[in-house]
Amino acid sequence: MSLSITDLKKGVIFQLDSVPYRVIDYSQKVMGRGSSIVSVRIKSLLDGKVLDKTFKGNEQINTADITNRAMQFLYSDDSKLYLMDDETYDQLSAALSLVGDSLSFIKEGDHVTAQLFEGRIINIELAKKVPLKVTYTENVVKGDTSSSVLKEARLETGLTVKVPAFIKQDDIIIVNTRTGEYIERAKR
Repeated sequence: MSLSITDLKKGVIFQLDSVPYRVIDYSQKVMGRGSSIVSVRIKSLLDGKVLDKTFKGNEQINTADITNRAMQFLYSDDSKLYLMDDETYDQLSAALSLVGDSLSFIKEGDHVTAQLFEGRIINIELAKKVPLKVTYTENVVKGDTSSSVLKEARLETGLTVKVPAFIKQDDIIIVNTRTGEYIERAKR
């Protein structure tokens, strides 16, 4: 399937020279007699490189054949993370650089959505909020329990977040995976 250059809105994924790209920024300039130029900033989904590209007139671009699969995070080592397909039980690996800081929000056994291109994992999407257990935090000082006082808490994945003073060790809290901030204490 092909796309017109005017379909390249922000967030659209397409394929150029056998590489999948996501549109980060889009601007269109209409020229005389109905023709137009589209300037886009695109990010490679294989290596993360950002490029500026200009398309003219009625150029056609191929859509990228990206599939989303529910997968279970198994473990990670020094350079890769390993996932298992929930339906076929196939195991796939991906470079740790692909997920970046996202590894701080997932633990062994968690489910994620993996985006695949030609059988390779190119991106991992996490839930917007994840529950994580507090493994260490300082005890609260008596009389200093207002919700505006924040302290640091280390979570089971190694992530450190600021939490209200009433949070104790072994509490389970909800963390925003986009910002890395505390949202609330999980309901028991």
